[in-house]
Amino acid sequence: MDPYLWQLPLLFVVGIVAGVLNVVAGGGSLMTLPLLIFMGLPGAMANGTNRVAIFCQSIFAIRGFRRRGMLPLQLALLCTPPALVGCWVGANVAITLDDVIFKRVLALIMIGVLIFTAIDPMKRFRQQQEVDLTPARKLFLMVSFFVVGIYGGFVQAGVGFLIITALLIQGLDLVRINAVKAFVIFTYTFIALGVFIYHGQIDWALGIALAAGNSIGGMIGPKLAVDKGHDWIKKVVTATVAVFALKLLFFP
Repeated sequence: MDPYLWQLPLLFVVGIVAGVLNVVAGGGSLMTLPLLIFMGLPGAMANGTNRVAIFCQSIFAIRGFRRRGMLPLQLALLCTPPALVGCWVGANVAITLDDVIFKRVLALIMIGVLIFTAIDPMKRFRQQQEVDLTPARKLFLMVSFFVVGIYGGFVQAGVGFLIITALLIQGLDLVRINAVKAFVIFTYTFIALGVFIYHGQIDWALGIALAAGNSIGGMIGPKLAVDKGHDWIKKVVTATVAVFALKLLFFP
């Protein structure tokens, strides 16, 4: 049987869930990236293929947040340039990394994200207010998003949690944080996609199937924001990510 007969529908369905999770919180790639690897793709190709879905999902997420007046464009534009530079660095590192090492690094990242999510140290910063862009805060954000860009270019999975952390410290509410997150990820994915396409590290059939699902999730996500459904999804994803992380760590 042609493996695409089950791979494409599965990626589409998982892509919807991952797309919603990416928009309302983060960590959707912690589901899709290991799934692509389990379907037989090398680490670098799974990484590149996942970017097709992230790019498409972000388009719909940005549109949804803008329609609701929730995108602080000035802040998003400030954070984007350093993320673009960092992304180019991270994507080139990802291309050259040994496949087994990449899988183990991904597993460790997944475990770290699980711990961070469980502890939730940023809870006390969640306030409903805009960011006052003082010179010190601008410098902090530019340095932070350069690091975000390196990480996002390298692996993408879990980058949303880094962005949320950087902006929660500044006192921004979660809805607007997710809007900025979608904008920044959309722009730096241009760079990452270019690197992976140049090196031939994309399976377009799997990428398009995943992108279709992620795009639907990107449309649903802005409507949901954070509610009880989100909490339930995160519990399911936490269990799934734990299994994937153990598999990648001990059986790469």
